[in-house]
Amino acid sequence: MASSVAKGSRVPSPVPPPPRIPILHRDEGFVIVEKPSCLLSVPGRGPSKADCVVARVAALIPEATGPMAVHRLDYETSGLMVVALDAPTHRTLSLQFEHRKTGKRYVALLEGEVDGDEGQIDLPIIADWPNRPRQMVDFDRGKPATTLWRVIVREAGRTRVEFRPLTGRTHQLRVHAATPREQGGIGAPIVGDPLYGTGASAERMMLHAATLAFWRPGTGEWLVFSSEPQF
Repeated sequence: MASSVAKGSRVPSPVPPPPRIPILHRDEGFVIVEKPSCLLSVPGRGPSKADCVVARVAALIPEATGPMAVHRLDYETSGLMVVALDAPTHRTLSLQFEHRKTGKRYVALLEGEVDGDEGQIDLPIIADWPNRPRQMVDFDRGKPATTLWRVIVREAGRTRVEFRPLTGRTHQLRVHAATPREQGGIGAPIVGDPLYGTGASAERMMLHAATLAFWRPGTGEWLVFSSEPQF
């Protein structure tokens, strides 16, 4: 049988599937995954930024229909995400995030030994447009942002803390941690943060979404998922 490929032409290599992602729980309309650090939550622009949480879930569950992304974690942040598998579930879960009906807990390692054991940070945040993707505190134009924090343990020159964000602004925890104490923040950037810290203090940013809770679509059951950081 004659080949259908022209002489001298190259057969394109098949596009390899994206790497797998740990699925911690699968429900009727959603999955809970553990995002590794340095992975996008959703696709970016161009083929080089196609690999992301949503793409990896779609590869594992091809019957899933969009939209799938309910919320996002920063590229550098690891931890729990919920990904919808159908439109009704996506709508229900998105409304919970929009109206702050979810529970979120993060664990972070901060530079230095911070003053105090716990507190509440209320610093409005807005995009620092000339220096995007950086965000900044702006009391005139910023959107309200509130974070509860408490010290878990003080280590050698560093402090492990728990964050409970009451709002979901971009880079909220990173900005609130790095903002000086006299300006209302903690005054200690997250270890390895390339934007608000040195970025060279660790191989990754030490911020992990450790707990995620929400009302199960359809039944109203309060679900709580946990994942401990690997740092």
